[in-house]
Amino acid sequence: MAVSDKIKEKLISFSMNGKPKKVYMPSKGSKERSYDEEITKIPKIVSEGVKEIEINTINDPYTYVRITYDNKSNEYTYEVIEPDLDEDEDALLKTVKERLIEEVELVDIEENEDRKRYLENKVRIILKEMDIRLKPVSEQRVLYYIIRDFMGFGPIDVIMNDVDPEDISCDGVGIPIFVFHRKYGSMKSNVVFEDAGELDNFVIWIAQRSGKHISVADPMLDATMPDGSRLQQTLGTHVTQRGSSFTIRRFEEEPYTPIHLIHFKTFNPEMMAYAWIAMEHGQSMLICGGTASGKTTTLNAMLLFIPPQMKIVSIEDTRELNLPHDNWVPLLTRSGFGETDDSGVKAGEIDMFELLQAALRQRPQYLMVGEVRGAEAYVVFQAMATGKAAYTTFHADDVQTFVNRMENDPINLPRALVAALDVVLLQGKVKVGTKMTRRIKAITEIVGIEPDSNELITNQAYTWNPADDSFNYSGHSYVYTRVAQQKNWTAREMDREVKRRKMVLEYLDKKNILNYRDFAKITSSYYRDKKYVMELVQEELEK
Repeated sequence: MAVSDKIKEKLISFSMNGKPKKVYMPSKGSKERSYDEEITKIPKIVSEGVKEIEINTINDPYTYVRITYDNKSNEYTYEVIEPDLDEDEDALLKTVKERLIEEVELVDIEENEDRKRYLENKVRIILKEMDIRLKPVSEQRVLYYIIRDFMGFGPIDVIMNDVDPEDISCDGVGIPIFVFHRKYGSMKSNVVFEDAGELDNFVIWIAQRSGKHISVADPMLDATMPDGSRLQQTLGTHVTQRGSSFTIRRFEEEPYTPIHLIHFKTFNPEMMAYAWIAMEHGQSMLICGGTASGKTTTLNAMLLFIPPQMKIVSIEDTRELNLPHDNWVPLLTRSGFGETDDSGVKAGEIDMFELLQAALRQRPQYLMVGEVRGAEAYVVFQAMATGKAAYTTFHADDVQTFVNRMENDPINLPRALVAALDVVLLQGKVKVGTKMTRRIKAITEIVGIEPDSNELITNQAYTWNPADDSFNYSGHSYVYTRVAQQKNWTAREMDREVKRRKMVLEYLDKKNILNYRDFAKITSSYYRDKKYVMELVQEELEK
């Protein structure tokens, strides 16, 4: 596709004898601009009552994020700052994109840097064919948007490359994208999809990037994005009235370890030592909490306590768990295709119930289920009842709600099976001071069933005190009693083991061991040679 002569005239730039010179671009309202001007100019805040809280570099010198606060509305705003294209650069960008779509051939390039170089070379070839020589700054701006849209995540690429947003939410056409910021909570951004067709195409494209398909016939999708984030989206106005929508739940590339959770004060070291002992000795555990309370993050971190030689099978509908264990089989559900049969199942569909049945035939010593919602809960609790160590998450705000939901539709779990569970961790998003954070609100042990009343007997081993943001130990743990009986330890020996593991965690905290593989090496060393590890820990803590 040929570019118009009018655009050619506007985008001429050259150097004489290797010396850069200022170039005039004759277009309506244009100004004299030198090649070495800023690629991205950070605009001044002109609104009264709006102040800048912080500004962060995402991809220097192209993109930045500015957090502002409006004193009038008492709201934070997440402002994405990208290169500002003038009319001529924008016209050229559209033309180059069309040419790239027509001309880019299918090549097998794995490394991102190699892909980037390939695209840059193709763009320069296209510009040469169109007889256009751009100013360096204009070329950099055009290349930025080409790389962003062909290799990145398009209009949301800056947000996806910022480490602070936990959730990214688009609610429809013409509505600002909202982000949930780690420091400032939920806030609207300046990124908006103004055109319904553009938003529909973006939703379809993101689904394809995630290896899935979304269409008018099947307008809802759950998927895992290439970077590991969890994606939920809808297409068109058939399900959501305001147009296509998507929500992206972000996850760290490097999974959190128990030391991260101690840093964040989600646990204290003694509670984490409790979790370590419970998981090593096969005590089944369920993490309850509301949406975005950090259940999966906590589960993934605590799974690092599993001894390295144990066989692990995990079952998820979107891939979130990441373990350093070699003897680990990660299973994923698969959506079907075509029309549903009489039982409501599509051809080729593999659900969590089927995967659980297959997993139990593999004789795992540890079984993980991303989240239980329906019939699969029955199989999970049956596995617990037969002695398997099972771990999962569940949406419930307290233990009573958890029991009620388990015993009613659609799960209908008998109370005798509920009692097969050993520990319930209740996690919540709470306000400490002026900030929202996450805390383990209670660690509740399931002791058994009262024969006369058929009520569950529970024991709260640890509780969180919101008054001073502290954790309290009740003084007795049935998990410690069970482990002591299993190991033939006295109460004093059990207490000594808890203190040893607390010391190890404090040592790792002091040394800032945050990489999950490094953390797993230390715990593995503890299992093999406890005496050596304790000598190392005591020497370090005494410094």
